[in-house]
Formats: sequence, C-alpha cells, structure tokens
Amino acid sequence: QVQLVESGGGLVQAGGSLRLSCAASGLTFGYYAITWLRQAPGKEREFVAAINWRSGSSTYYSDSVKVRFTISRDNAKNTVYLQMNSLKPEDTAVYYCAARGGSGLALGLKDYDYWGQGTQVTVSS
Repeated sequence: QVQLVESGGGLVQAGGSLRLSCAASGLTFGYYAITWLRQAPGKEREFVAAINWRSGSSTYYSDSVKVRFTISRDNAKNTVYLQMNSLKPEDTAVYYCAARGGSGLALGLKDYDYWGQGTQVTVSS
C-alpha cells in the first residue's frame, strides 16, 4: 500500500520559516517525481514546487514562492522536503505532496499517481 504522509505544518508569524516533509512508503521512491501543491480556503489548488526523480537534479517553482522556498529530496529516507522561508500570510493553505512516476518534472494540478492527505500551514500577519 502506497502512502505519502506530509508533516511539518503549523502556525508561524509572517517572516518565519517552516520545513515540510513528505514521507513515502510502498513505492520505489527514487523513480517518482514529487510535487508540492497547496490550496487555500475558497481558492483553487495551485502548484508550488516540483523535483524530478532519482537525484532530484531538476527543480521548478511557482513565481510566488521562487527564492523563498526550496524543494529537496533524500531518497535514502524516502522523503521530500519543502523549506519555506520568509513566509507571508498569503502562503496560508493546506499543502499536499503528490507523486508521479517517470523522469520529468510534474508541473500539473492533477494526474498524479499518489497524493498525501495534506498539512495545514497558517501564517499570521
């Protein structure tokens, strides 16, 4: 049974930092591209950041988080991280990780093989 489990969310003041983790089990982790997406209340889901398979040599970020967020992966731990710095109230959302098999970056909002349950990030002003 494949599972993606996000953790690390919480309440933080604007300008603060959080590190989200996406721990995977039940799949050959290194063969999956991993993407972080988020959804704020009343808004549509949006792409945040992506990392490709194996070594994670390629990454991509939405314009809204570029420079502030960093995605990385540790295949030995079957985990992808999202380091979030200089957080803003508009970053408040439920953050999801999703996995798609294959070599390319996964940049879409759907068509993933597996999803996590999400972790809440709340940034206060």
